[in-house]
Amino acid sequence: MHKTMSNSLLSTLAAALATCAMLPQLASAAPPARQASQAPGYYRMMLGEVEVNALYDGYIKLDAKLLKGATGADIQKLLARMFVPADKNGVQTAVNGFLVNTGRNLILVDAGAAKCFGPTLGAIGDNIRAAGYDVAQIDTVLLTHLHGDHACGIAAADGKAAFPNATVYVSKDEAKFWLNPEMAAKAPKDAQPFFKAAQDSVAPYVAAGKLKEFKAGDTLLPGVVSVPLTGHTPGHGGYLLASGGQQLLLWGDVIHSHAVQFSRPEVSIEFDTDAKQAIASRKKILAEAATKQLWIAGAHLPFPGIGHVRNSKPGYAWVPVEYAPLPAKQ
Repeated sequence: MHKTMSNSLLSTLAAALATCAMLPQLASAAPPARQASQAPGYYRMMLGEVEVNALYDGYIKLDAKLLKGATGADIQKLLARMFVPADKNGVQTAVNGFLVNTGRNLILVDAGAAKCFGPTLGAIGDNIRAAGYDVAQIDTVLLTHLHGDHACGIAAADGKAAFPNATVYVSKDEAKFWLNPEMAAKAPKDAQPFFKAAQDSVAPYVAAGKLKEFKAGDTLLPGVVSVPLTGHTPGHGGYLLASGGQQLLLWGDVIHSHAVQFSRPEVSIEFDTDAKQAIASRKKILAEAATKQLWIAGAHLPFPGIGHVRNSKPGYAWVPVEYAPLPAKQ
């Protein structure tokens, strides 16, 4: 018995010593390689009975010098106050679209840039699929305006419709400006590519009889009303979505720089067709959004671009949505 216990003790000690010998090796083992990809670019929330999916198309760098109506020093202070990093290439600015499932329609609001503005954009198709949908399921595309970072994504690389079963809606004033060959011909040479991009984007839908124009204020689908927000472009606008006593305004390009234009809504951007009117539209809708406590979805607000506007001094402040699970299905 004594001999058996001694052998057992020796075996235990030997195993312990072997484990101790391995400890330095385990401690010095390299950690796994860092991951090179971000999480899929979609965020889902419910608005009453309607499902809203924010979709990340990517980002573009915008030079802070494009902002007009404040000194460069003031703009830099506002960016720094919000911890917005800027480098020689500009400020990272999100490009978002929004996929809305009403139960009757699957609606895409703005379609991103595709390949019109370089490799950091064009991810909406991938993120539609990541969110559990297919581009062929989308029956309606609502464009806030015809700038390329909103409209180029409706056309595929081969010139065919990226959303083959969708009807595309654009305001009459927007179409009258961007889709008019005479207007394009009169435009400055450096602006003509923007006209061409708009016309090429809608071409497959025009050919299929699936481009529809509407007047500002029209009800386009059950629970979806167009809202004029002119100035950024002649027919720029948003879409007010209502369900279950809640309202969400998908407002396109009311804000390009969240760090600057909420607190200083009088600051315009060089891309505005009519800066004075764009400022007036922004001031009006910010006041309305804060008073009515509307949900807001913005194309160039930090992803997911959904939240509220509140009064602040000076101006307004952005309150982003808080991550939350979806309510359980009844």
